Amino acid sequence: MMKKWLSLSLALMLVVMTAAACSGGSKGSGGSTGEAQESIIDGGAGESATELSYWTFVELHGQHFEKMLTKWNAENTDRQIKLNVSVMPYDDMHNKLSIALQTGVGAPDLADIELGKFPDFLSGTPQLEPLNDVIDPYRDTLVQSRVDLYSKDGQNYGAPTHVGASVAFYNVEVLEEAGVNYEDIVTWADYKAAGLKVYEATGKTMGTADTSALWQLSQLLAQQGTDLTDSNGTPQVNTPEAIRALEMIQDLQQNNIVSTIAGGQPDTEEAYGEYNSGNYVSAFMPLWFMSRYVNYMGDLSGKIAIAPIPVLEAGMPASVGGGGTGTVVTKTAKDVQLAKEFLAFAKLTEDANIEIWNTLGFDPVNMGVWDMNDVTHNPDNTFVQYFVNNPFDVLNEIRDEIQLIKSTSASPTINNVLGTITLNEIFEDGRDVTEALNDAQEQIEQELQ
Repeated sequence: MMKKWLSLSLALMLVVMTAAACSGGSKGSGGSTGEAQESIIDGGAGESATELSYWTFVELHGQHFEKMLTKWNAENTDRQIKLNVSVMPYDDMHNKLSIALQTGVGAPDLADIELGKFPDFLSGTPQLEPLNDVIDPYRDTLVQSRVDLYSKDGQNYGAPTHVGASVAFYNVEVLEEAGVNYEDIVTWADYKAAGLKVYEATGKTMGTADTSALWQLSQLLAQQGTDLTDSNGTPQVNTPEAIRALEMIQDLQQNNIVSTIAGGQPDTEEAYGEYNSGNYVSAFMPLWFMSRYVNYMGDLSGKIAIAPIPVLEAGMPASVGGGGTGTVVTKTAKDVQLAKEFLAFAKLTEDANIEIWNTLGFDPVNMGVWDMNDVTHNPDNTFVQYFVNNPFDVLNEIRDEIQLIKSTSASPTINNVLGTITLNEIFEDGRDVTEALNDAQEQIEQELQ
């Protein structure tokens, strides 16, 4: 069974991460795009084991759950589990799960729900089990903003998969050619100064002005302590903070420091080639973007350093969580408590988070792992080998600064308008930022009526 998971995982590992509603990014953390697949994983369980069903759109998550199931069954001989895993295409799985929960018929015991879809499953009375009791033992070690993503009225309904802490990725080879040290880049003013040197010395663009994703805007809003929606979930895209953020990027563009890129953002196949050729010197993305470098940009091995994202003003928080998948237990689960306890074991324990790092290459939500040097600095780890510096050194530097950009029922509309119209108007057509955002606000409100 492990061989089956591994072969499928390798084929799907390069599929883009799920972050559509969080920041207009792309779908799937290694997601399924083909036919549904179903497998029974026994994890060494005996005949008396309880069979639980698990739906996911991410093949690699099945591999992780298989490893954790084997460990669970070895440690819980009187409460063993068999897992019936169904891997479905992204939209199919979420639609099928929604219908099953609404009708109370056919829902799985456990399921993955992507961040952008999660608000839909929290509307009204959630047909999901609160997980507070199984999260509480780990709460002091978890990145709280990631737990908050899957919560409503003080109840936690989803167990996060990773942090997705946003960081800066720098091509040190090009920077050194221009006489720039990436460690000196603390503020966006520093970034602009570095970009001017890079363009003058090499003719290359320091970074991107994203038109199809909201990574940059989300990062800059989080630095200013604001969001794309207010505390009630009402859209607010034309705020002074949003205007400041996009005017700053527009200024960088006008000074040849950033430019638009094929695909509209760093996380596209077209963009990977540009980065691999050294044509763009930096990317500001969630830490899972490490896998894009390793899998798509082999020529940059040993040339990319990781650092905190520049801030508008010294002292501002330098990171925000990007993307995510929450795993839930449904109200109709055959053994709710068993499902909840296994879920916590598989996703929140230190052992689980070590596997999440080793198997998936994600930054673990359990920060206890961040201090395990034998795990985080293992010289045999692919990511440790690829990058100039260790990603966990940066994570520990920003561990108290990882902010939250909410995902609400309005998020898909916000992302669609900004990511298909507004950002293109600003960075492709040179439109005034305030005017573009005012029009976006009006259109979003109309579409949500």
